[in-house]
Amino acid sequence: MDQEQLGRREQDILALERRGFPGPGAKERAIREELGLAPVRYYQLLNALLDDPRALAFDPVTVNRLRRVREARRAER
Repeated sequence: MDQEQLGRREQDILALERRGFPGPGAKERAIREELGLAPVRYYQLLNALLDDPRALAFDPVTVNRLRRVREARRAER
């Protein structure tokens, strides 16, 4: 894979994060149906993506928003 570009799966994860979901369970269902991933694995991949400079370059608005959410959760602990 080209070091400058995110793979299709990484792009799909960020695209899913840009969407809104109507209720509880809808996002997890989309993760399973659209990406073929278990939600736990999805969140592991997403968390790694937030630290990937390629993800930041690809979708800075989404990555920065998710980084802020992650930091706020860490600060609550």
